[in-house]
Amino acid sequence: MNTADNAVAPRGGLPAGVWALGFVSMFMDISSEMIHALLPVYMVTVLGTSSLTVGIIEGIAEATASITKIFSGALSDWLGKRKLLAALGYGLAAITKPIFPLAPSIGWLVAARFIDRIGKGVRGAPRDALIADITPPEQRGAGFGLRQSLDTIGAFAGPLLAIALMWATADHFQAVFWIAVIPAFVAVALIVFAVKEPERPASLRRVRMPLRRSELRRLDATFWLVVTVAAIFTLARFSEAFLILRAQSIGLSLTLVPIVLVVMNLAYSLSAYPVGVLADKVSRPMLLAVGLVLLVAADVVLALVPDTTGLLIGVVLWGLHMGFTQGLLATLVADAAPAELRGTAFGMFNLITGIALLVASVLAGFLWDQIGPQATFLAGAAFALVTLVGLLPVRARLSMPNGQ
Repeated sequence: MNTADNAVAPRGGLPAGVWALGFVSMFMDISSEMIHALLPVYMVTVLGTSSLTVGIIEGIAEATASITKIFSGALSDWLGKRKLLAALGYGLAAITKPIFPLAPSIGWLVAARFIDRIGKGVRGAPRDALIADITPPEQRGAGFGLRQSLDTIGAFAGPLLAIALMWATADHFQAVFWIAVIPAFVAVALIVFAVKEPERPASLRRVRMPLRRSELRRLDATFWLVVTVAAIFTLARFSEAFLILRAQSIGLSLTLVPIVLVVMNLAYSLSAYPVGVLADKVSRPMLLAVGLVLLVAADVVLALVPDTTGLLIGVVLWGLHMGFTQGLLATLVADAAPAELRGTAFGMFNLITGIALLVASVLAGFLWDQIGPQATFLAGAAFALVTLVGLLPVRARLSMPNGQ
């Protein structure tokens, strides 16, 4: 589905459109992570909310995004257009950013987080389907890996900026939240002016009702297998807000708490693209298994080594597990879905994993409040081990690169 507008660029041999979408994600993540790196601590220390409340808010926010993705993905299949919906989602997220510094109560923050996640939901599935449309099948792992890497560069640059600004402003949360508004609008400008959508091939089947049962039946057993593995895996991967709370629980200062996301996302960004390239050449289930082992190790270290050294090791392992799994799961979805139903497939994938993330975050918050941080992370390790065992009998079906 490539056009001249998305001709192969010399940088890594990937289409220019993939690079542009990666930079869009990077700038939006700088904005979002400047806020999210501080938000859990702001809610707990300034507004007096509990860890369970943080877990519920985070879970509901991500579940909202996931539910929205199923409809935006299906709509992009029906329209045969992806960019319009992706730009709308980025725009919606950008206009909610000023609410964070203005919010006088937890209710306003919940509303802002909710609307922001609707924006994420509107853009997520169409954007991922657009990447699959632009990228040649033999480079699909690299394409999704690159997008994850650039996205994650923003995710560690945001907390790093938050640390510097918290120091410069003497822990003035609202000032940092205001500065975070700027890169969000840069992201919107980039997707509007720098991303070109490929022409829809005339031979591609038109989809009139993507969520109709007869259409969903075109998503075959391999697709649902990927979704099942991802859902069980997501139960082990609760919100990163609990990494921030872990840092606070071992005595890290408010100014330095965001370093957790800086370190995690640095490890994530450095691993995602190389793993994506590797996924085009070797067994994908093997790479998923490595990611699950890394998650088990991260959880065990975070649970049992409650000091700064243990925190840093655990966070690095957490970031590496993300690099080994997140782009790869998106690649597997793109491989398994028919081209005309990619938006619907990504939407369904994100809906189910989003529900799993809601359950995981609420359970993590409950265990944290009732038993302690150790219980939260050890429960995550247990779910990761269950996923690893479940991956063994299905590895042959998921092994073939490029969906061939």
